[in-house]
Amino acid sequence: MKKTIIYGLIAGLFVTLVMDIGMANIYDTDKQGSMLFGYTTMLVAFSLIFVSIKSYRDRNGGFISFGRAFQIGLWISLIASTMYVMGWMIEYYVFFPDFYDKSEIHSLAKMKAAGATPALVQAKEQYYDQVKQMVKNPVVHVLMTYVEILPVGLLVSVVAALILKRRAGNPNLVV
Repeated sequence: MKKTIIYGLIAGLFVTLVMDIGMANIYDTDKQGSMLFGYTTMLVAFSLIFVSIKSYRDRNGGFISFGRAFQIGLWISLIASTMYVMGWMIEYYVFFPDFYDKSEIHSLAKMKAAGATPALVQAKEQYYDQVKQMVKNPVVHVLMTYVEILPVGLLVSVVAALILKRRAGNPNLVV
C-alpha cells in the first residue's frame, strides 16, 4: 500500500506541476491551453498505474487478480486526481480568478475570426455564463475538476488491470 501511495503522489505531482507551468505560460498571452496536451499529460502520469500493478504482481509470485490490480489503479487515480484538484483550486482562487473570463474572450474571438454565426457565438457566451455561475460554488467547481481527470485514471486502471492480471493457474501467460 505504501508504494501505491508513493506512485499516486508522484503521478499527482507530475500532472499538477505540468498544469501549473502550462497555466503560468499561457495566462497572460493570446494562447490557449491544449486539451490534447492536458490529457496526454494525464496519461503519462497515470502510466505509473501500470508500473505499480506490475511491481505488486512481481512481488507476489507473479500473480494478481483483476480486482486487486484495479484497486491499486483506483488508489493511484484518487490520490493523483485529488492532488490535481487541490492544485487547480489553489491556482484558480489565488492566482487566476478571472480564468474563465479570459478563456471566454479568447474562445469568442477565435470563433468570430473563423466566421462563426452570431447564433453559435451567443450559444458559446451562454455556455461560459453557465460555467462561471457553476464555479462560484466551490463544491461544484471541485466536482467539475474531478470529472476532468478521474475518468482518465479509472480508464487506465481498468486497462492496466485487464492487461496485467494473472491467475496462479496460468503460468504461461507473460506480460
